Amino acid sequence: MEPNNNLLIKAKRLLLKNARIAKLLFVAILTTVIWFLPIEAFGIEGLTVLQQRIIAIFVFAATMWILEAVPAWTTSLMIIVIMLLTVSNSGISFLISDIPKGELISYKTIMATFADQTVMLFLGGFILALVASKSGIDITLARAMLRPFGTRPYIVLFGFMLVTAIFSMFVSNTATAAMMLTFLTPVLRSLPADERGRTALALAIPIGANIGGMGTPIGTPPNGIALGYLNDTEGLNLGIGFDQWMMIMTPLMLVILIIAWFLLKRMFPFKANSVQLKIIGGAKKGWRTTVIYITLAVTILLWMFEKKIGINSYVVALIPVGVFSLTRIIKSKDLKDIDWAVLWMVAGGFALGVGMDKTGLAKTLVEAIPFNEWPVLLVMAGSGIICWLLSTFISNSAAAALMVPILAAVGKGMGPMLDEYGGIGTLLIGIALSASFAMALPISTPPNAIAYSTGLIKSSQMCIVGVIIGVISLIIGYSLIIFVGRTGFFG
Repeated sequence: MEPNNNLLIKAKRLLLKNARIAKLLFVAILTTVIWFLPIEAFGIEGLTVLQQRIIAIFVFAATMWILEAVPAWTTSLMIIVIMLLTVSNSGISFLISDIPKGELISYKTIMATFADQTVMLFLGGFILALVASKSGIDITLARAMLRPFGTRPYIVLFGFMLVTAIFSMFVSNTATAAMMLTFLTPVLRSLPADERGRTALALAIPIGANIGGMGTPIGTPPNGIALGYLNDTEGLNLGIGFDQWMMIMTPLMLVILIIAWFLLKRMFPFKANSVQLKIIGGAKKGWRTTVIYITLAVTILLWMFEKKIGINSYVVALIPVGVFSLTRIIKSKDLKDIDWAVLWMVAGGFALGVGMDKTGLAKTLVEAIPFNEWPVLLVMAGSGIICWLLSTFISNSAAAALMVPILAAVGKGMGPMLDEYGGIGTLLIGIALSASFAMALPISTPPNAIAYSTGLIKSSQMCIVGVIIGVISLIIGYSLIIFVGRTGFFG
């Protein structure tokens, strides 16, 4: 049987390789066609050669992210490289020779997207997560947080959802899901095979991780992408703080978690009368652990009270980086464990936005499409539904990176028309939330895939639960941010 297995493995690898090559060829041909089309074919008055190139790069990014021909971060990196070579003032000579220097984008501006303040915010969050995991503090905190929920099945179920959500507010939802599933595995094994509550417990992890990410600006990349545009000092400059975000999103997160808990209780009732938790391991002893606890507490407090203290969240994010580097709690070898792929992903989204803004494409498109003639609610709700559907099939970061630059331009074009619904802040924050609400398929998010790998969840079960929670969340989420936005909270 072994030779046959080897042949099957080789055939599968060849098939995947050929499929990947076919996807790359399709993207290359589509991008090339758009790149060299006569400008008149677009039917957009005033479109320039530089703007046409940005459209081609946007199509390249969208198709690569949707088809997943290469990892999402690779596509983001390629966006930056292609823009530097073809639309910057340091591009390839024969490609930019006929374009006026004033129209070209500064190469420094494009490169700066990787050092954007939002990227630094995520970097600080990743460093905190890294040292918490390295020191065992995450296990100690999880055990302490789960202890109050006792052994009653439905209370333990809510406990896992809540603790997973809280960790996801500050730690990668993928890392959180993996850690929490490690704690949950012994519990799942101890329950009878016909216990429907096992499915509820397995689903609690991805639901908690996906919903929890909306609670803070660093909880998930779409939050950071939206906030990056809203707080850009050269753009909207709304100055939405870490504390402002949490004041609105944390209660919203809790409401959706409670609704999801009731749904899981109803769909997958427990037979068992008790559930026993055994979490092994914990924080290492020593001065380093004390330094980590203090730094973690100070950083979170500074984030939560940034308006009163006066240090913005982006600067605060670099405090733990400095402290942990100086004390040698993190060393150069630890840096490889940072999720650089997410940072590139966010940077690529910002690069697309820079291209659309600096070339004037955003303004041209808004003027060409009569958004001001559309009902505002149609633009707002429609964009949220599109992002939700898109995020179901591709990375939520990629979906946000595609949609936020467009909606930022649309929001500027609509101007005062959006005021009744909370302004452009409501529009972009709605996109970030919609991306987090997409959790209907195993491929929708890494936490979904991790939970599905347990074998305890059918894809149909995940789809039903994910769609119900997603629709309810969209309705509640948009209702809340529109209500809050009307008060002028988002600037």
